[in-house]
Amino acid sequence: MEKEELVERAIEARKMSYSPYSGFCVGAALETEEGEVFLGCNIENAAYGPSVCAERTAIFKAVSEGCGDFSQIAIVGAPRGESISRFCAPCGVCRQVMSEFCRKDTFMIHLYDGKEIRSYTLGELLPLAFDLDGV
Repeated sequence: MEKEELVERAIEARKMSYSPYSGFCVGAALETEEGEVFLGCNIENAAYGPSVCAERTAIFKAVSEGCGDFSQIAIVGAPRGESISRFCAPCGVCRQVMSEFCRKDTFMIHLYDGKEIRSYTLGELLPLAFDLDGV
């Protein structure tokens, strides 16, 4: 799938965000090597700790359905009711989860600010990852 189409799917996923506390809505679209796409949104909780990011929602959905070979993810975010106007990079926890399931040198992370898409490998966003290679 082209990255532009994956971004459009992430924008769709953002509409499902449950974010009554932060008001910041995030959507993610994760593509497997086989071309299957899993959507995720951020889901908050009053206790904050149980909240989950859009990226992890998509990854956990895919893994729970038996998928594990991922090629790329698109991530978008903005305050509720506002247009996407800045890049929304994955948090450290999401980067760590990606390092568990994605290849550092080939897995692509696409960020969209409403105008352009910037793409990075996981290794670029998480150098010196704590993973099985480093344990």
